[in-house]
Amino acid sequence: MEEKNKQINEKFDARLLLVTTLLISICSIIYELIISSISSYLQGDSITQFSITIGLYMSAMGIGSYLSKYIKNKLFNRFVFIEMSVGILGGFSSLVLFLANIYTEIYDLIMYILIILIGIFVGLEIPILTRIIENNESNVRKNLANIFTFDYIGGLIGSIAFPLLLFPKLGFVTTTLLVGSINIFVALLIILRYRNYIEKYKIVLNISILGLVIITIFLFTGKLLTNKIEEGLYRDDIILSEQTQYQKIVMTKHKDDVRLFLDGNLQLSSTDEYRYHEALVHIPMLYAKSHERVLILGGGDGLAAREALKYKDVKEIVLVDIDKQMTDLCSTDKQLVELNKGSLSDEKLHIVNQDAYLYVQENDKKFDVIIIDFPDPNNESLNKLYTNVFYNYIKSNLVEKGVMVCQSTSPYYAKKSFWCINKTIKTQFETVLPYHLQVPTFGEWGFNMAFNGENVRSNLSVETRYLSADNIDTLFLFGKDELVNLDMVQENNMFKPSLVTYYNEEVQNW
Repeated sequence: MEEKNKQINEKFDARLLLVTTLLISICSIIYELIISSISSYLQGDSITQFSITIGLYMSAMGIGSYLSKYIKNKLFNRFVFIEMSVGILGGFSSLVLFLANIYTEIYDLIMYILIILIGIFVGLEIPILTRIIENNESNVRKNLANIFTFDYIGGLIGSIAFPLLLFPKLGFVTTTLLVGSINIFVALLIILRYRNYIEKYKIVLNISILGLVIITIFLFTGKLLTNKIEEGLYRDDIILSEQTQYQKIVMTKHKDDVRLFLDGNLQLSSTDEYRYHEALVHIPMLYAKSHERVLILGGGDGLAAREALKYKDVKEIVLVDIDKQMTDLCSTDKQLVELNKGSLSDEKLHIVNQDAYLYVQENDKKFDVIIIDFPDPNNESLNKLYTNVFYNYIKSNLVEKGVMVCQSTSPYYAKKSFWCINKTIKTQFETVLPYHLQVPTFGEWGFNMAFNGENVRSNLSVETRYLSADNIDTLFLFGKDELVNLDMVQENNMFKPSLVTYYNEEVQNW
């Protein structure tokens, strides 16, 4: 009744409420995407994480919509409180989740609570806005239509802005703080524009200003906060941290040990990476009839290329890595260049920054050796690079006596994953030879090499630190605890990513 009386004295203008709808919708979808992405980043299994987040979030929004019917008065004050709550909860959600992962054993519970609380408050927003317009506007039908139009448009803008702009430029923590500040800014705009409808105006205004100041302080110290969080995630001192469009690159150093992490997963240690890369490169090179043209898929660190360049008959190496920032970094960073011996700047090497799947699908030139050095298959986007279709493309990219090799995770810690890759490659190649070795930093690590027909192994002719004529044969021997019944392992394909399921199950016990 009080709000209706105020309408008599002042014509109500709903235009700001429509802009508000757009902004809060953008914020809402970004919170949903961020929580899903962080959980995938920290816990793996992106399908499960996104499904749980979306399901809980939508259900919580339904609860919020239901609860809105019990809010009968002081609608502007309630709406301001809701926006402040969403801004605080959502704005600090990344920070809370990372800290929960580092310092607690109840990450999942904290994640669920955050999703539900944010979802409930977001579910209250549109019903409250609708009620405000119903109570104060004569042209209700038009404005209600506009509210839902702006709501859907905001969802589209947020879903595009997060992966293409916000996350690559700002990362998780700064993005959520920025979006949270937008929610609080919306609350402040509502207070200032509709001050005559706000009870205890000055108190509410001061609280909103204080909230905006606090979150802004955190926003401008977001880089510092991120660095502190990362220090808790990594054992050694962080010497480089970059967020690219595709991944988080972190380098750490302890004494002479330089380590490279991608999305929190260790990729190499300078103390023993030579073991891994010698096995990855030289074993297939021993079986290849020719080394003239070599294709490296992944391997943006340049270490596989370093080993391949040891062969004098290599005339061309094409290195395909989707992330230009990764190859640029490994071409210019002093410590990485020293490690890869400047291989990425060698005149024989040509870098292609493209999705490897698309490259082998479109390429019409043949290679003598193909070296596949992708990250472990811990999500569905990587799964396509371990499927029967992909290996069919690999086969079409090889010369008649060509050889391919694929890093295949650990046959000890993830043996179902290892033999799943082996079985999938066998759908395309006549001969698949699995082998493995001990890399102290990683533990037992394995590879699958494939070719058609018979290829005769030659003698080791390049300088190595680990491989020798005496130990090569031992790489092809597996212990009983590293073997599985292949009949119990499924092939991996695009339509049923069994490899991702195996890997995520095994990594939980890793």
